[in-house]
Amino acid sequence: MTYAKSGWAVLADPTRRTIFERLAEQPSPVGELATDLPVSRPAVSQHLKVLKDAGLVIDIRAGKQRIYQVDPEGLAALRTELDRFWNKTLAAYKSVVEQSAREI
Repeated sequence: MTYAKSGWAVLADPTRRTIFERLAEQPSPVGELATDLPVSRPAVSQHLKVLKDAGLVIDIRAGKQRIYQVDPEGLAALRTELDRFWNKTLAAYKSVVEQSAREI
């Protein structure tokens, strides 16, 4: 996955993050997502394309609409990355605490 398509880079945009948060609450079509956003419906569609290309959302055809929802696999990948950072941070903290205890 390139940097431009990483979930973290994609979610750095506040509008995309808001769209993603709304989809985490419930699957929705573009029209519903565009409600109360400071961007046009076509702009929401473009943001959804970026989220989809990054593997964070999927869409399902329902009649004439596409219903967008969070992709559980994409979200799991983000969680795995976050867990990796967290585990490294905890290991580093443990090392510092143990080193400090030996010096006392």
